[in-house]
Amino acid sequence: MFWFALAVDLTAITLLSYVLYFRRHGRRDLVLAYVALNVGIFAVVSMLAQQEVGLAVGFGLFGVLSILRLRSDLISQGEIGYYFIAIALGLVNAVAAPAPWLLLGLNALLLSSLYVAGHPKLLARTQRRVMTLDVVHEDPTALRQDLERRLRGRVRHVDVTEVDYVRDLMVVDVRFQEPKLTEVPGRPAGRQPLASMWGGR
Repeated sequence: MFWFALAVDLTAITLLSYVLYFRRHGRRDLVLAYVALNVGIFAVVSMLAQQEVGLAVGFGLFGVLSILRLRSDLISQGEIGYYFIAIALGLVNAVAAPAPWLLLGLNALLLSSLYVAGHPKLLARTQRRVMTLDVVHEDPTALRQDLERRLRGRVRHVDVTEVDYVRDLMVVDVRFQEPKLTEVPGRPAGRQPLASMWGGR
């Protein structure tokens, strides 16, 4: 049953990291992180299941590992979802190895849930960006219009975090709907001018 569970786990993490994640987000470093984390968890939990050491010890160790890793600012909230599914797949496939149908069902549930929840056609794609503007807007409507012009998308929410009248600038935390990719002459699809992305600087 170990080899069957291992085959299922490798198939599942391949689908998660290469098919679901990389094709949508394109970060090679996190693909390696997801695969290494998943296979490592599967190997250690499989070993603990054969020893007198309780599984709670293994869960605790990887819980600490995940907390420490997720403190990084370089990983987005969406990528945290893939991170936890990679952990869950390793744990499920190691623990549920004696029950093949349960193992297959849980793998299908985890992967299909992530596929549906992260599908770009299910919900409008939104992004968060902290921007420093070279102008101070007193009127919220003017601020929103300026941000939509710079970002070329529909602004959903804006929080003003800093206003500096001396240097005539303001810092805003903005959530906006990602614009559709369009072809611009002389520039690949999806590329935006730096002035639009970084507040005109």
